[in-house]
Amino acid sequence: MNVADPPDDGFRWTGGAYLLLGTGAALLLTGVALRLATPVFVALPLLIAPIAAALAGPRGTLRARLEWQALGAGAEVTVGGVVRAPAGSDLVDVLLEFSTPSDLVEIAAPEVRTRGDTIRFVLRWRAPYPTVALAEPPTIRWRDPVGLVERTVHAEGQRLQIDRYPAELLRLGTVRLDRVLALPGETRSRRIGSAGEFFGIREAEPDDPRRRINWRASARAGRLLVNEYELDRTGDVLILLDARSTRLGPTVDEVVLGASRAAAIGLLESFGREKARIGFAAFGEFIDPVRLGSGRGHRLRVREAIRSTRPSPVAGPSERCAATMPRFFAPGVTTVLISSLTGDAEAELIVYLRRRGYPTIVLSPSPTQIRWGGDRLTAEDEPIADRLERLERRQRLAKVWVHAPVVDWNDFWSLGGFVRLLRGPGRRRNV
Repeated sequence: MNVADPPDDGFRWTGGAYLLLGTGAALLLTGVALRLATPVFVALPLLIAPIAAALAGPRGTLRARLEWQALGAGAEVTVGGVVRAPAGSDLVDVLLEFSTPSDLVEIAAPEVRTRGDTIRFVLRWRAPYPTVALAEPPTIRWRDPVGLVERTVHAEGQRLQIDRYPAELLRLGTVRLDRVLALPGETRSRRIGSAGEFFGIREAEPDDPRRRINWRASARAGRLLVNEYELDRTGDVLILLDARSTRLGPTVDEVVLGASRAAAIGLLESFGREKARIGFAAFGEFIDPVRLGSGRGHRLRVREAIRSTRPSPVAGPSERCAATMPRFFAPGVTTVLISSLTGDAEAELIVYLRRRGYPTIVLSPSPTQIRWGGDRLTAEDEPIADRLERLERRQRLAKVWVHAPVVDWNDFWSLGGFVRLLRGPGRRRNV
C-alpha cells in the first residue's frame, strides 16, 4: 500500500544543536552575571549557529519518489532502489536510514550513491529460512552539513514484498488436480467447444484474448468479464495452514509458521497462474477461511490472509476445524495441509479431515532443522540428541502415512519430494 504523507513537521534540532545552545546559554549567563565580555562573545556564535542552520535549509515540504525491487534467488536477497527528487530540486545532504525485516539478516552495509536529484542504493540481506517478509520504506532525512538541523523528506513509495520459497513450487502449475463434486448451480452443456465445458465468468486479466470476453455480462457489470472453461483449469485446491502453538515454544513456532507461509504463497502463485480455483484457511483457535475463487483480486485476498497468519496462543481442537470446513468448502476438494506434526493434535486433524471427505496431502516443515539454543548440550551429547529427535519424528510421520501421504520438509530450500508426490501416479493411494 502507498505510504501516506504525514503533515510537515518543520525542522528538528539534533543533539549537537542542543549542546551548542546549552553551552552558549550557560556562557551568556556567566558573562552577564560576572560582567565579563569574553564569555558573551564566545556564546554568540554558539547560539547563532543552530538558528542559522535552520534558516539556511530548504523551505516547504520536502518530497521524493521511491522505487525499489527485490532481486536474487533462494536465501540471497538483494534490494536495489532509487530515490528521485521532484523537478527543480536536489537531494544534496539527504540521508537514508534502512530497517532490516525481522525474518532477514543483513550481510553487508548498505551501498548508497548520491548524484544530483537521484540517490541509488543497494541492500544485501539473507533469509535463513523461507519467508514472506515486508520491508518498510527507508527513513529519508535532510541534514545540514554541520549536522545541527534535520528535516523529514516525505517519500512516495510502497512497502516491498519479499517472498522466498523453494523454486520447485514454480513447476506445480501443470499438475492436474481433481474436482470431485460439481459446483452449486453447475450444469453440463450439450455442446462442448474447443476449450471444453463452460465453467463460469470471472474478471478479465491482461493476458486474456479478446474472443473470451463476455460482452453482455461486461456491459451489465461495467467491467470486462471473460468466460472460463474446464480445460483452462487445473482443478480446485485448498491450502490449509495449521497455525496452532506447539510444545516447541513461540520462537520455533514463529520460524516454522514463517516457512509454512512461504510455501503457501508459492502454491498460490503456481496454481494461480494456471487459473485454478484456490481456497485458503488458517486454523488456530478457530478457522479463518477464504472461499474458493480465481482471478487476480482473489489471489491478492488470499495472499493478504496468508501474510496476516500468526501463531495462535490458544490451540483449538482438531475436530472443530474439520466440522467447520463444510460451511466454507465443499467436501472432495484437494487439500494441502501444511503442519509441523509435532504433537498428537496435529496428526488427529488429518484423520478428521479424511472422515469429512477432504482428500489431504500433508507438507510438514521439520522443526529439527531449527536451532534456537534452548538446550545446553555438550559436544558429545548433541549428535545423540539430534539422532533421537529425527527417529522420533520419522516414527510419527510413519503413523500419519496410514491416513494421508506426507512430505517431510527437512531441507527448507528444496521441495523436490513434494513436487514428485503431486506428479506421481500413486499420490492418492492413501487418501
